[in-house]
Amino acid sequence: MSRKRLWFGFALLGCGVLFQPMGSAQMERGRKYKAPPPTATIDVTVVRASDGKPVHNAAVVFHPMVNDKNEGNMELKTNRDGKTSIDVIPMHSQVLIQVIASGYQTYGQEYTLEGDKKTLLIKLLPPKKQQFSLYNNSRAGDDIHTNVPQSQMGSAAPTNTPLLAAPDKKDK
Repeated sequence: MSRKRLWFGFALLGCGVLFQPMGSAQMERGRKYKAPPPTATIDVTVVRASDGKPVHNAAVVFHPMVNDKNEGNMELKTNRDGKTSIDVIPMHSQVLIQVIASGYQTYGQEYTLEGDKKTLLIKLLPPKKQQFSLYNNSRAGDDIHTNVPQSQMGSAAPTNTPLLAAPDKKDK
């Protein structure tokens, strides 16, 4: 064997020995891949309660709750048909949905995503004098909801909030 080949062999062996510990140490410290949870698709249609015509450009705000932890919010606008869709909220989680449209009462309701698809029809009412935009822990019974006349957000009217409190009965 020539000297050149011998030195080349030692060089390759040395490189393999030097880089071996780095690679295995990096593998031990690396994070394991965790697949994201399966998500549900939520299709929302926003219409006027009076005649069922679609509400264009309404803001639909999604507030996902996973294990009673607020995961932030996402806002989408409705198209000309009053429809919008989202597919990034995990299945079996709760989501608060708020709909805000100019000239209509603010709508808010909590839903539980049992399956991989949820279709909602939301009917907006004309505005009242006072607007509310706070949630409480109300529950949804079915997938077709109309705003409740007692407050702008169904049973989600604020309580013990001095800035948004209902007017006194004396003012009537």
